[in-house]
Amino acid sequence: MLTSVVLPLVLAFIMFSLGISLTLGDFARVLTRPRASLVGAVCQMLFLPIVAFLLLLVFKLPPELQVGVMILSFVPGGVTSNMITRFGRGDVALSVTLTAVISLLFLLTLPILIPASVGYFQGAELAAAIPVASTVLSAFLIAVVPVAIGVLLREFLPVPMQAIQNIVSIVAAVLFVVVVLAAIATNWDILMANLPVLGPVLILLNIIMLAVGWFVARGAGLNGKSATTVAIEAGVQNALMGIVVGNLLWAALGDGTDPAFSTYALPAAAYGVTMYIVTAPFVAWRYMANRNAS
Repeated sequence: MLTSVVLPLVLAFIMFSLGISLTLGDFARVLTRPRASLVGAVCQMLFLPIVAFLLLLVFKLPPELQVGVMILSFVPGGVTSNMITRFGRGDVALSVTLTAVISLLFLLTLPILIPASVGYFQGAELAAAIPVASTVLSAFLIAVVPVAIGVLLREFLPVPMQAIQNIVSIVAAVLFVVVVLAAIATNWDILMANLPVLGPVLILLNIIMLAVGWFVARGAGLNGKSATTVAIEAGVQNALMGIVVGNLLWAALGDGTDPAFSTYALPAAAYGVTMYIVTAPFVAWRYMANRNAS
């Protein structure tokens, strides 16, 4: 019940909260700011999975946790990255655009990258058993449809949507915290057993991608605010989506049990805590720098 109904509904609500913060112009901004959008997308969709994979070659984890880390590297930033960008006085419009576009592109990469990860870490036979079509359909219904509904409501009912946006965002944030803490509590023994290795992987992934996003963006000629955004989008992922996708994968490949939160979901849950701690110094630095530059 929790895995199959409550968690997807929570993620759908959070994605709806993202949708009512978007306008159609946020998607069109890719065309008006192609360089910034391309740099952000490359950092998040190409460099992030590569860095995650290389870290897993160095730090040995159980196969299910390795796949869980890769799932985390595939998911988009979500409302969390938008919020952190705002705290760091980055380019919030660019952050929203990247989140919106990459959330859609995620569905195109999901049927390729998830089976590839399972095949590499757990064997080709298990990868072949993944029901790709139903998994993609579930992800589409949970992640894309609520965003689309939110965008359309914002487009046609802008005043009431803007009136409830802050309340919806607060509820979404509370739900996110509750789910992450519940996932950690459910897998506490597994987390403690693997924390000496899983912790460094997640922390290094976060640090490296903040640095990669920043230096690639600056090397591409983006200003400080845009580079701040690219770094945060590359370094901060949608932990709840990682949890839900991990549970969807467990439902397809698991041992027949129905845990509240699967082992595949544990890296995303742990990351939902560590990312705030790791990102805080970077956000504080960029807040001061961007404030002084404005």
